[in-house]
Parts: sequence; structure tokens; C-alpha cells
Amino acid sequence: MKKHLPIFAVLAAVCVLALGAWAALYGQNNQDNRDNQDNRDNAVSGSYLTTITDANGSTSHAVLTLHADHTVTAIDSGQEGSASPPFSSQQGTWATSSSGFVVSRTINWRFPFATEGSARVDYKFTTVETNQVIGTGTLTFFPPNGNPLDGGGTLADTFNFTGTRITVP
Repeated sequence: MKKHLPIFAVLAAVCVLALGAWAALYGQNNQDNRDNQDNRDNAVSGSYLTTITDANGSTSHAVLTLHADHTVTAIDSGQEGSASPPFSSQQGTWATSSSGFVVSRTINWRFPFATEGSARVDYKFTTVETNQVIGTGTLTFFPPNGNPLDGGGTLADTFNFTGTRITVP
């Protein structure tokens, strides 16, 4: 039994060293990547006063808020429905895409819901700087029995937006 004790001690030491090296190499890199993503998310999070310009040159204004928990809310000056049926504020989620852009998907209700249904707005933030955002959006309408989470719907509009971060003086 005493012959085997040094062999077990050496094997145990090798296992401990291998586990320690693995944790040092891979655990630290994962934390760095998570910290970098958290820093990016914190830089993106905030509220932006935006100007939306559709394909016809018509403009409206909206407040887009990218929350730190990756939810998004939008309040649009066109919600009263002067030229179209009124609609609710938008709510949804945002993420950083594999290409590095910030993308967001929101849902809103069109009134009266029984005849107008819902809408989905897909945003692509092509520029997100300290105090400025620039991007494009796609508005898709869905009938009352439609599912705004699937790929269906009717393309209603595409638009560009620019915005400035809302800050406290």
C-alpha cells in the first residue's frame, strides 16, 4: 500500500494543477467577455428622443428607451392616429446582434383592436454612440387573429430614425 501512496499523490497533484490551469484560462476569459458585454449594454441603455422619417418624408417623434434588462419601450407622437388608426405605446426587447448592431422588436395594439389588430416594429440601430443613435425600422401590421411574433403580417412601412440621448442637466 505504501508503494501506491506516492503515485496517488502525484496523480492528485496533476489533477489539481490541470483543473486550476483550466479555470485560470477559461474562467477568466468568460468573465472578461461578460464584463465587456455588460459595459456595452450599459453604454447602450438609456432613453433617446428620436425623429422618425418614413419613405414619404413624413416625420414623427418618439422616445425610445433601451432598458438595462434588455426590454424596450417606445412612445410615438403619432399614437393619436391623425392620419391612421390610433395605436398604443410599444414594448419589446433588444439585443446586440452577431454583426454588432443593436436590434429591437416591439409590439403595439392598433385601435379599435377588433378591426385593426396589432403591429410589430423591428428596429436596427446602425450607430449607437454616447449621445446619439441612428438606424432603420420596419413596421408590420397583423390582423386581430394574426401573430405578431411570427414571420407573417403585412409590411406597412420602412423608416429611418436619428436620436439624441435624454440626459439630466
